[in-house]
Amino acid sequence: MGVSGSGKTTVGTVLARRLGLPYAEGDDFHPPDSVAKMAAGAPLTDEDRWPWLDAAAGWLAERSGTGGVVACSALRRRYRDRLRAAAPGVFFVHLDAPRELVARRLAERRGHFMPPSLLRSQFAALEPLDDDEPGTDVPVDTTPEETVSRVLADLRQ
Repeated sequence: MGVSGSGKTTVGTVLARRLGLPYAEGDDFHPPDSVAKMAAGAPLTDEDRWPWLDAAAGWLAERSGTGGVVACSALRRRYRDRLRAAAPGVFFVHLDAPRELVARRLAERRGHFMPPSLLRSQFAALEPLDDDEPGTDVPVDTTPEETVSRVLADLRQ
């Protein structure tokens, strides 16, 4: 989980590979109308996000007991609660990236529907993990491999 540009896709694919689990790109669950809305520079509302979250939750639920890794922003507690309701064993990895790093990544990224202009709304919506949520906060200050090693260490605890 994390804001756009925090490294969810990169870290998620490495994590899935190291765990030997299937991977799903959360962006693929967005309905076309939501993608068009974001591409036009408009942030999504909760109502826009529910079908997307339900699709990601369904993917996770199908893998209950066997596991899977999905990259999903899950910025708000209520979004994570919705994912947990469908897949009670979910473990969240919050990729904690500084705004400046994310802004630079978004400015350099090509071919993605999420414009850098939405970064402010992403950080405004972000609610870090609460103590009672299963997961870990991992700073994004190293290589993806090192970040995944941190995640795996936290998973083993």
